[in-house]
Amino acid sequence: MKRGKKYLESSKLIDRATLYDPAQTMELAKQTGKAKFDETVEAHIRLGVDSRHADQQVRGAVVLPHGTGKKVRVLVFAKGDKAKEAEKGGADYVGAEDLVAKIQGENWFDFDVVVATPDMMGVVGRLGKVLGPKGLMPNPKAGTVTPDVTKAIADIKAGKIEYRLDKTNIIHCPIGKVSFEAEKLVDNFHTLMEAIIKAKPVAAKGQYLKSVVVTTTMGPGIKVNPAKLTE
Repeated sequence: MKRGKKYLESSKLIDRATLYDPAQTMELAKQTGKAKFDETVEAHIRLGVDSRHADQQVRGAVVLPHGTGKKVRVLVFAKGDKAKEAEKGGADYVGAEDLVAKIQGENWFDFDVVVATPDMMGVVGRLGKVLGPKGLMPNPKAGTVTPDVTKAIADIKAGKIEYRLDKTNIIHCPIGKVSFEAEKLVDNFHTLMEAIIKAKPVAAKGQYLKSVVVTTTMGPGIKVNPAKLTE
């Protein structure tokens, strides 16, 4: 794979054999984010679990103390008073069957997170095949299936992110932007890692944190020392 000049320059700042502590990692991430736009800083955590087994799933949500730096568009499936509550709460889109038809008929996806009241899940279920693969299906564990839509919207807008294993047992999450101060990136990173460590399944055996890598959108990977995260 051919790499660009900026990527190659950034790679020279990183020793691939070194496992950095979180503070060093975030300083390096800021130095290697050389794109013309404000790159996202991402954490990629490989866990010693097997996602094919139901008792080894790792999934949940956490509010990052300094947010992600991204404006999040929230769609809420609700009716009646709950729909009014969602509109007052700052939802970007509120509806029911009308939104299902729009998504199915127009392939409309101008939103980042979907919230639903429990009574709407029968309706939202029709979108499982399109929302599921995009990671947009509301889920009680992530706090996106809830009667308290006001709190759900407030948490999401404040920087709530969902973490979940992919098929290769890796969690991918944004933890901020290159423009953030390094200390804020460290705070966000620790908050995410604490949540993932707490979510360790009882059935998980052996080393839980296999590898932790931080990257910017266009930059090289920076390896974090997992031992520094469980002290």
